[in-house]
Amino acid sequence: MSDFATQSGAVTEWIERYLGNPEAYPVLAPVRPGDIAAGLPAEAPEDPEDFQSVLADFDRIIIPGITHWNHPRFFAYFGVSATPEGILAETLSATLNVNAMLWRTSPSATELEEVTLRWLGRLLGFPDDFHGVIYDTASIGGFTALAAARESLGLEIRQRGMAGRDLPALRLYITEHTHSHIEKAAIALGLGRDNVVTVGCDDRNQMLPNELEKKIRADIASGMRPMCVVATIGTTSTTSVDPVAPIARIAKDLGVWLHVDAAYAGVTAMLPEFRRHFAGIEDADSIVLNPHKWMFVPVDCSVLYVRDLGALQRTFSLVADYLVTPEEGVRNGMNYGLQLGRRFRALKLWFVLRTLGAKQIRSKLRDHIALAQELATWIENEPHWELMAPHPFSVVCFRHKPPGMPEEQLDVHNYAIIEAVNATGKVFLSSTKLDGRVVLRLSIGNIRTKRDDVALAWRLLRDAALQGTSAA
Repeated sequence: MSDFATQSGAVTEWIERYLGNPEAYPVLAPVRPGDIAAGLPAEAPEDPEDFQSVLADFDRIIIPGITHWNHPRFFAYFGVSATPEGILAETLSATLNVNAMLWRTSPSATELEEVTLRWLGRLLGFPDDFHGVIYDTASIGGFTALAAARESLGLEIRQRGMAGRDLPALRLYITEHTHSHIEKAAIALGLGRDNVVTVGCDDRNQMLPNELEKKIRADIASGMRPMCVVATIGTTSTTSVDPVAPIARIAKDLGVWLHVDAAYAGVTAMLPEFRRHFAGIEDADSIVLNPHKWMFVPVDCSVLYVRDLGALQRTFSLVADYLVTPEEGVRNGMNYGLQLGRRFRALKLWFVLRTLGAKQIRSKLRDHIALAQELATWIENEPHWELMAPHPFSVVCFRHKPPGMPEEQLDVHNYAIIEAVNATGKVFLSSTKLDGRVVLRLSIGNIRTKRDDVALAWRLLRDAALQGTSAA
C-alpha cells in the first residue's frame, strides 16, 4: 500500500470517528489565549516529519483548541454543519486543485456552477433571469453587490475614481439590524460611515418603508445620491424580516439599487409555507444566501444572485494580456468579482443537493423551525422567563427576569447565565442586545441537532438561572 493510501485511510478513519460522535467534545474550546501557540514549536521543521506524528499532534494540540461547529448543541451565532458527502466533495475539490478563473482553466468548474445555481434558484422560486455567482462569504457577496450598485449610478467611478472630484454624497440605507458587513463594505467602497443611513423599525424589528421613502426623498432634495437599499430576510440578532415588496417599490420608483441579504434564511424559500417572507424578491437587483449556513454545505460557499450579470462585469472585469482568450461565448468567473483565483466551490453544493435531495433539505429545515417554536413555548410557559423578539425561523431570543431584580442588574444576570451554561462544555449559546438590553440567543441549524439537544440546553439555562438568583 502506498504512503498516500495509508495516510488518507488514517484521515478517513479519524473523520469517521469524529462525525460519529462529535458530542464527545466540549462544544466551546476550553483553552486560554496562547495555550495552542505554546504547544507548537517556535520554528518550522527543516526536515520532513512523519505523517503519523503530524496527525498525532493534530489530535493532541489542535483539537483541544477547536470550537466544534459540528456539535449538535452548537447553538451560537448561525450554525454551520456539513454532510459527510459534502466533506468528501471538498476533498475532491482540493485534490483537483483547480483555479476556475477562466472557463478554459476548468470548464467543468464554470459550467457546474452555472447549472447548480440554476437548480438552486428554481428550488428557491427565484426568477429565471437571476444569475448566480459563488463567492466565499456573504461579506464578499454584499461588497460585490454594493460595488455594482455604485457603478450603476453612471458616475464613471470605475475609470475616474472618487477622490479629487465634485461628486454628491452616495447614500446607503439600512436598519440597526442589518449585518455589519454592509457597513464595512461602505467603508471599503469610499462611501464613509456618515453616508450609511439608518432607517427605523417597527416593533417586530422590520424596516419601516414610509420612513425609508422619506429619508431617500430628503437626501435627493439635499443634493445627495441614493445608491442602495439593503433589506434583510433573517437578520442576525433576531431573524426579523424586512418587508421586501414595499421596499422594492420605493427603490424602483426612486431609481435605487435593492440588495437583499438572505444569508441565513434564504434557503427557507424552498418551503412553500415560508414563501410569504420573500414577496417582492423578484424586484430585487441582488440577493445573497449562504448554503454553508443552513443547507449543510461545508464552509465556505455563499451565492450572490443578480438580475443583471453584466453589471458585475462592468464593475469588475479587467483582463490582463496573459489572460486574454478567444471569444468562446462562455462565462469567465474572474470577471464577476475582485478575486482572480476561484475555488471549485460548486462541486460540494452539487454533491449535497444530489445526496440529500430537496425533500430531505426541506424536512431538516422544518424540523429545526419546529424545535425553535417548541423552545419558545417552553420559555413562554416558564415563570420569570420572557421572549424578547418574534421568532419566525429557528432562532429564539429571550432572557431571565427574576421578580424584583432592577433593570440595570438584568444584563449582568443574563450574561452570568450564558457564561455558566457555556462553561459546562455541553452547549454553546451566544447573546445579543435588543433596545440596549442583553438577551440570550439560541440558534438551531446543525444537521445533527435533535429535540433532546434543545431540551438539555433549556435545562442548563434554568439551572444556571436558579443558581444565579440564589447567589444574588
